Amino acid sequence: MRPFVPEGFEPPRQLDVDGHRLEPLGPQHNESDYAAWTSSIDHILATPGYAGASWPHEMSIDDNRRDLLRHADDFFAREGFTYTVLAADGSTVVGCVYIYPSEEAGVDARVRSWVRAEDAWLDPVLYVAIRGWLRDAWPFAHVDYAPRSQP
Repeated sequence: MRPFVPEGFEPPRQLDVDGHRLEPLGPQHNESDYAAWTSSIDHILATPGYAGASWPHEMSIDDNRRDLLRHADDFFAREGFTYTVLAADGSTVVGCVYIYPSEEAGVDARVRSWVRAEDAWLDPVLYVAIRGWLRDAWPFAHVDYAPRSQP
């Protein structure tokens, strides 16, 4: 099985989008991440790319922390890359971006993203920025990322 990203590739550590910052998701984001997604479950499930998804689902804050640790471990092992989307002040999670291998033939990566319901305006803006970032900074030729209405 080939690696998800080439050996010499360094995944980006940050992306700035319209006053928001993406950085690798980790357990340090637990409380804010938990508050963000639990306040927006219906909105996330209605977001392109989440039809039929097994997440989000009810879980405890401790289960969420374990999930964040798993995402951080995947990032370290270069098996998947999850970024938190932080508000301009850097203290509040407003969404996440997941970049993982695709199981679909001919597709290098499957990308999903979500934002809190109260930040729904950011979703198409984030989509456009992420598409460009994937094209310019990542080693993928073919990406599955559900389209959004353009801002």
